[in-house]
Amino acid sequence: MRHKLIVTLTTVHGSRQYTLNQLARYLVLLVLLLFGLSLLVSNFLLVKTREDLSGLEQDHQLLVNEYEFTLGTQQLYLSQLNSLGSLFSDVYFERDVLQQEKLRLDADLTDLESMLDVSGDRSAMTPSERVELMKAAARQRLFLLHSIPNGLPIKGQRMSGRFGPRIHPIRKTRSQHNGVDFAAPPGTPIYATADGVVEFGGYSSETGFGNLVILQHNFGFKSYYAHLNKVEVKPREFVHKGQLIGRSGNTGRSTGPHLHYEVRHLHSPIDPEKFMKWGLDNFDTIFTSVEGVQWESLSALYPLNQTGQQ
Repeated sequence: MRHKLIVTLTTVHGSRQYTLNQLARYLVLLVLLLFGLSLLVSNFLLVKTREDLSGLEQDHQLLVNEYEFTLGTQQLYLSQLNSLGSLFSDVYFERDVLQQEKLRLDADLTDLESMLDVSGDRSAMTPSERVELMKAAARQRLFLLHSIPNGLPIKGQRMSGRFGPRIHPIRKTRSQHNGVDFAAPPGTPIYATADGVVEFGGYSSETGFGNLVILQHNFGFKSYYAHLNKVEVKPREFVHKGQLIGRSGNTGRSTGPHLHYEVRHLHSPIDPEKFMKWGLDNFDTIFTSVEGVQWESLSALYPLNQTGQQ
């Protein structure tokens, strides 16, 4: 019996049968085989493609992560670079400021050295050595300014009488006025013009000074404060420059409330005005304006002879 391949097609209108010979049957089988094989190959390639795609996605994500890390590192480097730039700018600015401060310090040191009359070659000295030298000179000057009367014994009051010959306000005769007068309301504070010890503090009937304070100072100087309303210190008491020692008044032979102030050296009266104007800024003037004092002999005294030994 011959083998036949019958193909039946069924539709809504009925079924129809078709008969193929053996060759056609083989062709159909081959097509079906190829179709199945293509399905297998396609599935294999699809699976392989999916695996490759998954690997590519992983590689892509890795590259993205590395890129983000590299980008973040770059931003960090840029930020650090900007910080270093700002730091360098600050350093250069600080260097300029320090340079200006050094120039200003040198100028100030030069001005102070000129004011303190520090002599000698200072080009090889460091700023600290120059400062120490000026300290020694300043200590010497301050020592003298605290030892010898200087400045005003009363504040904010006008001078009403000067040192020298005048007509005495009570006796009406020409006589020497050994001090200066300051017109002042009773009770105005009176201050010591230098460090010292109270030689006298009380009422002096013989001199006509009324309530009087006499201070002994270094190097043979004395200062007198007369016609006081009140004495604030006691004899043999040590006082310092600027200390309250009494209050102005109108005691003794006086025509009105005032302070009579004198400066004496070895009992000889000296014009107090020259001492009242004496200070650190015009320190050397006193040695030429006031005669009768052996100023040059002061340089041999300790601590005044220590500048050159620093």
